[in-house]
Amino acid sequence: MLDHIKKLIAYYEEVLSMPHRQEIARELRNEDDLFLLMLYSEMIGIPNPVYYYTLELYPHMIEKFHDWHLRMGMEKSPLSGIRCC
Repeated sequence: MLDHIKKLIAYYEEVLSMPHRQEIARELRNEDDLFLLMLYSEMIGIPNPVYYYTLELYPHMIEKFHDWHLRMGMEKSPLSGIRCC
């Protein structure tokens, strides 16, 4: 009986969240885009006061760089040090 109630609650939560999935995914993508802009801003020419602290994040974020610069409307990588296309 308890298992059936848990399944019912899970189904109910799924039904409630269904219409908002695209909105949530879009907001997460926008947050990622802003974070990557801040991460690579110094290389693009925008001053970044925390550049030193973001250097250690580059190896983790390089995989997402290609998708990001395409979403931002840049056909090729704007950074000479990073070749992804």
